Amino acid sequence: MKKLKQNRTASFVAVALVYILAAAVGVCVYSKLTFDWWLSLLIADVAATVVTFIFSLVFNNASVYDPYWSVQPPVILVAFAVGKDLTGFGLLLLFVVSFWAIRLTVNWAYTFADLNHQDWRYTMLKEKMGAFYPIINFVGIHMVPTLVVYGCILPGVYAIREGVSGNALSTLFLTLSFCAAIMQGVADIQMHSFRRHRDGAFNRHGLWAYSRHPNYLGEILMWWGVGLSVAYASPSAWYLLAGAFANTLLFICVSIPMAEGRQSQKEGYDEYKKQTRVLLPVKK
Repeated sequence: MKKLKQNRTASFVAVALVYILAAAVGVCVYSKLTFDWWLSLLIADVAATVVTFIFSLVFNNASVYDPYWSVQPPVILVAFAVGKDLTGFGLLLLFVVSFWAIRLTVNWAYTFADLNHQDWRYTMLKEKMGAFYPIINFVGIHMVPTLVVYGCILPGVYAIREGVSGNALSTLFLTLSFCAAIMQGVADIQMHSFRRHRDGAFNRHGLWAYSRHPNYLGEILMWWGVGLSVAYASPSAWYLLAGAFANTLLFICVSIPMAEGRQSQKEGYDEYKKQTRVLLPVKK
């Protein structure tokens, strides 16, 4: 196990096998259930997450879950799209989500070292929570993000199942999602460049000169675009915007405060905070 965790290629293979197993379990569970599609999907998604959680314990590394955020949506959408006569809107929706997912997964793969390395946030929680960490690991690190992304992708699944046809506003909002995914990609590339050629405590280049978290802003806009595109195409499904709302709360109330807390330990943070907005890319 120790040698496997230290080898990048072996770690990649191990994570890939975990996700193949998780997907197989999810599909199997869904096929056996007879509830409404959204509830069966929810249960299957939770079952797949439990598989991932178990292997995070096996490898003693909660970052086994990290790719789930980007792998879950396209797998679900493609599974529901198979055998369907997709509308133009459905095809565009599938393309945008797949583009977002591939870009984010590639970025994860680029930054993935091996199974010895764990996201700093999980390590911090483990140190702070002590005996309560296993609960935080299961609920906070695994289950809450799964439920949030489930809510985000639900409008897309609804649109594909119901054969929803889009309109001009739907196309406009999917264009917003596509641009948001591109913005995330640009932000990630700029951050990788900054880390290679660090010239200060904070990244003040490109998008990062205008927003302290342009990657998070892109993630928020991505799912509002998807949700609103479906809501405008099918107004009766407005309630499906709950996923985008939950996603926004997750970033504003959890992800951003944790990142800001880490950044605040660096010298010059107060000045940096005054000069650069949290999310909106508007120069102060």
